[in-house]
Amino acid sequence: MPKNEHHIVPNTTRGGWDVKRNGAERASAHTERKEDAVKIGRELSRNAGSELVIHGKDGRIQQKDSHGNDPYPPRDRN
Repeated sequence: MPKNEHHIVPNTTRGGWDVKRNGAERASAHTERKEDAVKIGRELSRNAGSELVIHGKDGRIQQKDSHGNDPYPPRDRN
């Protein structure tokens, strides 16, 4: 079963950036700017309670942001 994630990935054929749900063939959204894709992806991720995974131009993961039930939440440092 695939993880519940949304990915921000570069589109190598059309240029720009895609917002894709994990396991999906088609993109949920396509934008010219990465900032716009992150904004859309963050909203979709919040609504779905999923994790947002942001990739760089080289395809490597740059950042993750959890909007769901995080199995390993950060501990309180107080």
